[in-house]
Amino acid sequence: MTLPNSWTQQPPQPSSKHSSLAVSRQQVLTKPPGSLGKLEQVAITLAGLMGTETPTIDPIRMVVFAGDHGVCAEGVSAFPQEVTAQMIANFASGGAAISVMAKELDASLEVVNLGTVGEVPELPGVVHQVIAPATANMAETCAMTNSQVEAALNSGDKAAERAAQSGSRLFIGGDMGIGNTTSAAAIACALLGHSPQQLVGPGTGLNAEGVARKITVVEKALARHGNRKTPLEVLASLGGFEIAGLAGAIMGCAARGIPVLVDGFIVSAAALIAVNQQPGVRDWLLFGHRSAEPGHNAVLEALDASPLLDLGMRLGEGSGAAVAVPLLRSACALHNQMASFADAGVSNQSAE
Repeated sequence: MTLPNSWTQQPPQPSSKHSSLAVSRQQVLTKPPGSLGKLEQVAITLAGLMGTETPTIDPIRMVVFAGDHGVCAEGVSAFPQEVTAQMIANFASGGAAISVMAKELDASLEVVNLGTVGEVPELPGVVHQVIAPATANMAETCAMTNSQVEAALNSGDKAAERAAQSGSRLFIGGDMGIGNTTSAAAIACALLGHSPQQLVGPGTGLNAEGVARKITVVEKALARHGNRKTPLEVLASLGGFEIAGLAGAIMGCAARGIPVLVDGFIVSAAALIAVNQQPGVRDWLLFGHRSAEPGHNAVLEALDASPLLDLGMRLGEGSGAAVAVPLLRSACALHNQMASFADAGVSNQSAE
């Protein structure tokens, strides 16, 4: 199904009929009710989202959005900005963590370059939709113009459209952008009302002095931003090209009925934007993992999210969500293939 500018559309509601059927099926499988824990709820949720009694998450589409941040001029990252462009090449050559996971999971991987300081050549699997070499420095001025935000949102929406056209049943978004934990923390502070001291973390590995400097930068950006609270105002003022692309992809997937498995702090910040812009998007989100980045907890709580894994990961790229994919596959397999008590000739009456 192709929808123009789908990030602007309210998503469909999950099928309560198929959710109910999935609940009923879970009650008659050869196990005590509830004994598979969160895997049961995952299967029920997916049944409702996919409108079927036998949900499956394959084929899987992974899309990494890349963009550089002007706020890096403030010294907020332990890595130089050139790394963003270099990592795009690493994604394309198969050397990055998400590249390995995509191959391991037999998932398709696409990289969308929205603008990097370093030059990126033509590479297989890389879509070039460059908006600018980097956002502006959010500590001094709005990170993006309204037209840049719209371009990034539409780029994400086009990625969702390509996922739909390929028949994908699950979407995983990833991020690459040196400095983007600073942007994500500022977004979360602006939308949730938390202080930078609560949400700013080490990102790529800053020491205590670096974290303190990063907190000061976010404070400065928030003071400049003021009290504007609409999601797109916050996104334009404090966001990044890749965060806006992710928000557009999340809303675009939900509008097309494709569930999204959310990754860590950066993608969750984009999901927070998306849900604030289109509340119905929340129904279409599952959460892969809890990041070690301190701001992630606050965003998960705001989204009423219970992630599947907590492994101390903080890499980004979509890697934490990718690691959770086998759990979703297991949930579907157990739901679809286990015998019922009647099928197996097993009594389901508890002892008196």
